[in-house]
Amino acid sequence: MPKTVLIVGTFDSKGAEYDFLRECLLRQGQNVIAMNVGINGSTDLFPVDVEADEVATSGGEPLLSLRENQDRGHAIAVMSRGVGTVVSKHFAEGKFHGIIGMGGSGGTGIVTAAMRALPFGIPKLCVSTLASGDVSPFVAEKDIVMMPSITDVSGVNRISRTVLSQAAGAICGMVNIVVPDANNERSLIAASMFGNTTKCVDECRRLLDGQGYETLVFHATGSGGRVLESLANERLVDAVLDITTTEWADELCGGILTAGPDRLSAPGRRGIPHLIVPGCIDMCNFGAMETVPQKYKDAGRLFYEWTPEITLMRTNVEENRQLGEIFAKKANAATGPVAFLIPLRGVSMLDGDGERFCDREADQAFLESLKENLEPDVPVIEIDANINDAQFADSAVGTLLQLLAVK
Repeated sequence: MPKTVLIVGTFDSKGAEYDFLRECLLRQGQNVIAMNVGINGSTDLFPVDVEADEVATSGGEPLLSLRENQDRGHAIAVMSRGVGTVVSKHFAEGKFHGIIGMGGSGGTGIVTAAMRALPFGIPKLCVSTLASGDVSPFVAEKDIVMMPSITDVSGVNRISRTVLSQAAGAICGMVNIVVPDANNERSLIAASMFGNTTKCVDECRRLLDGQGYETLVFHATGSGGRVLESLANERLVDAVLDITTTEWADELCGGILTAGPDRLSAPGRRGIPHLIVPGCIDMCNFGAMETVPQKYKDAGRLFYEWTPEITLMRTNVEENRQLGEIFAKKANAATGPVAFLIPLRGVSMLDGDGERFCDREADQAFLESLKENLEPDVPVIEIDANINDAQFADSAVGTLLQLLAVK
């Protein structure tokens, strides 16, 4: 049975290109619906199912006003807001199975805004002039495939014919692929991991598997934390085993692996059981040593060149005190079961007894600040072990199962 692909784009300026893409999809036997987000007009090359005026209105401003103002940045912002709302509505009504679009910077911004409004697992592909660079602002935490356009999206030529034909083939394959059945009876646990907590998380995963749970592991590199938060926000997981919360050290100190200020928020906001461990908050991540802010070098901070490209900085007493405050605030706002598990012999491999980042005064500052600011009904369980000891993993899984039982 043919699937339906939604094409979203600025048909006022890219009508010929979208006409070619649409024909490619039709030749592959798919159905196509078209949504225009171009503010200066439309196209008569093919039928348009949703026009730009509906998108603009959903974004909070009439299309005529956008045309009169001729403020490109403002228009893109309005259309980006509106397209997410309209696309979500059409998806909820079952009108399409995958989405594709193309563009330069402006078109890419609007097209990917539409894609970010859709849930995980819905095929999303954007052909973009920006796809060979940093696409994180466009992809965010979503499963969007970015395909380089090679040439500008300007006309149908021997290069763009190949790119757009292959893009059409890719989205057709994505909407028609049959995903193997999984054991959907198993509850999903999201866990956060870093190189310095791998041993702990691997053991937790083994124990949870033995209890009949499926564990999704996210690398705490900023994007990993944001994806974890996104899945929790969509209630796609049943609990969060937050072993590795190092992204907050980067958020506080200006490191390169921050997940943003919303980290540790979504599980509590959605009432999902949440076990929080201060894993790897002893370290802030920078690039090569020459990229470390001069203020930290001048302060004589403790650094470790983890690789030639990654420099770790040990967090100090004051930073750990601030982290304790932040973690407490996040937990206090939770609407579901939440608890803390504290490894007293080091929050990472490098923070183990006698290791280069071992600093029990800094670790204690976090714990004291956490307790001072935490609501009395939130448990804080202290384990006389390093985070990577088997004893700690046993306690982490046991505590998480207790939180699940409360739910």
